[in-house]
Amino acid sequence: MKKLLSLVIVILCHGAFAQEPPPVQEQQLENQAETTEMENEDDSYWQQLESLRRHPLDLNAATQADLEALPLLNALQIANFLRYRSLLGRLVSIHELQAIPGWDVHTIRQLLPLVILGTGEDPAAPLGRRLVAGTHSLLLRASQVLEKAKGFQPPLTPDKDHYQGSPVRVFSRYRYNYHNLLQYGITADKDAGESLLSGSSKAGIDFYSFHFFARKLGKIKALALGDFTVNMGQGLIHWQSLAFKKSAAVLQVKRQGPVLRPYSAAGEYYFHRGAGITLQHKNWETTLFASFRKLDANLVNDSITSVLTSGYHRTLAELNDRQNLERITTGGNIRYSRPRWQIGFNTVQYAFSKSFKRSGAPYDIFAVEGKHWGNHSVDYSFTHRNLHIYGEAAVDQQMNKALLNGMLMSLDPKVDMALVYRRMDKDYQALQGNAFTENYLPGNEQGLYGGLSLRPSPSWQLDAYADCFRFPWLKYRVNAPGDGGEYLLQLLYKPNKGVELSSRYRHEHKPANSTDDEGPLKPVIKATRQNWRTQVMFQATPAIVLKSRVELVWYQGGTAANAEKGFAAFTEVFYVPKNSFSANMRIQFFETDSYNARIYAYEQDVQYYFSIPQFIGKGLRYYINCKQNLSSILLRKRARKVDCVVWLRLAQFLFPEKTLIGSGFDEMSTRKKTEFRLQLMLITR
Repeated sequence: MKKLLSLVIVILCHGAFAQEPPPVQEQQLENQAETTEMENEDDSYWQQLESLRRHPLDLNAATQADLEALPLLNALQIANFLRYRSLLGRLVSIHELQAIPGWDVHTIRQLLPLVILGTGEDPAAPLGRRLVAGTHSLLLRASQVLEKAKGFQPPLTPDKDHYQGSPVRVFSRYRYNYHNLLQYGITADKDAGESLLSGSSKAGIDFYSFHFFARKLGKIKALALGDFTVNMGQGLIHWQSLAFKKSAAVLQVKRQGPVLRPYSAAGEYYFHRGAGITLQHKNWETTLFASFRKLDANLVNDSITSVLTSGYHRTLAELNDRQNLERITTGGNIRYSRPRWQIGFNTVQYAFSKSFKRSGAPYDIFAVEGKHWGNHSVDYSFTHRNLHIYGEAAVDQQMNKALLNGMLMSLDPKVDMALVYRRMDKDYQALQGNAFTENYLPGNEQGLYGGLSLRPSPSWQLDAYADCFRFPWLKYRVNAPGDGGEYLLQLLYKPNKGVELSSRYRHEHKPANSTDDEGPLKPVIKATRQNWRTQVMFQATPAIVLKSRVELVWYQGGTAANAEKGFAAFTEVFYVPKNSFSANMRIQFFETDSYNARIYAYEQDVQYYFSIPQFIGKGLRYYINCKQNLSSILLRKRARKVDCVVWLRLAQFLFPEKTLIGSGFDEMSTRKKTEFRLQLMLITR
């Protein structure tokens, strides 16, 4: 293995690559990882960005729906753009974007690689051309932690559980795409520890996914077959695609985008499998969908106690939970739109093969129970000059209510504001909701969020938000109702394209069970977490970019004696010459007192993949990413070029004061943890 690694490094490090930082702020992904403590496997966002780089959006032909699909623009910026184009006609120069209210220089720079100024004609093409004139891509990826974990070691006794497969994770995806108007593909994924071509994977691999998706076929606005996601309203009843909550992007508070989206990622839970269609006639739009899925679930006495979302099938225990539950989902959306306002009705219904049973814990007394569940809602939006208001009102099957209303306002060409009010009954339940809330799922929450963005000059930007919330009922690990707050202040200085300096402070306090009391009923305390981060990026040469960050965390749970601290600092170098290779490398030191003072840091990775490791304890981490475009081969028969691109990643944790890393089946008797990843992509163009 060492010889193979050395050979690959020698070949690739003639040139290399680091995936460019995504336009969405890294903090959004870091906050999501901190909240869910789960790895997000939805790479649809990065697929969309790459597709737009290859086939930019024509701003002179873009509809409101096209602009809402761009994750870089908020609702007020979209409304201002459409009003500007309606009044003055199609844009002649890209510099006109600076004249649109709310379109700051930073946003425009991020948007430029994704858009063009065309003739304004609708790019829709006949179905026959869509089927033959698109781009084919094949992605192959293999990852492995080189140190052997406890779960991969032979069991001491035959009845001892262990990982059934190899430590290699394998991912592959074939995709055909014609200008985002038609796409189809197949995805296959095997997690580390899952078996291949044996046991539970006799079909070849643990997880398969197929999708076919078409847009703008006459009155058919969207058609989805196979795997797809459904996103409605503001997420009070149903939102499956990647969506963020609070971050330094203080104005990105509204859920927006098409109802139906194609799905081709490795995640095994947050999608539907079946068919969906969106029909459009004049100002009316109707979406219908139906789905049948087999889900992993814990089964006790023929009742479901919980649904499992990780998709892991590595041990006999995990295999016993595999596909224990069948779910039929149906629903739809009816929407009426005018240039300044729109209103829609949304519904979703679930039917399960087995009944859900509550756990009996006090915080769980309002959980879903039985074989059927459903939600309904009405959502709206209205724009008047520099004011945009929106919202959604929802009920569940038992008529428990949820409400979310928001407002985006431009107070001045240099000042924008956002407000979000939400109120959700303590017993409101939405199985696949994802709203702009403090809780992971909407329910048992009341709160008011206010965000402010000031741009006193093109070089300076000040962003701040304050969010006050309360929980009317108990929560997991919170034995009483309570309240809390979260506040952020960030200063950004960007004097030119080559320098960016930012510094932010975040403070949050919320109720939590005390960890000091060993009694059966733990008292509830106020847990406070403070975070300060300063980061600088500097373009030293046209090919070299430097990035450094320092971060401090203070956590206090109850008394001052429980104060805990965390520290992390890294330096990263990007080498991106104007040829077929590029690279980046980061080295990071960290020291935290405990899990409560943990730190997250977004890491560049191979294309369509990202890492957000958790830093706990004392240690060092480094990684190197490499990319090499090996060749561009001309196919003689079809006269089409094929790009062959290879990525390599090597990352390692070093813990000088530990002899054991991980826990359970992932425990390793070592001071280091090394991850190797190799990716190959073939693309026709």
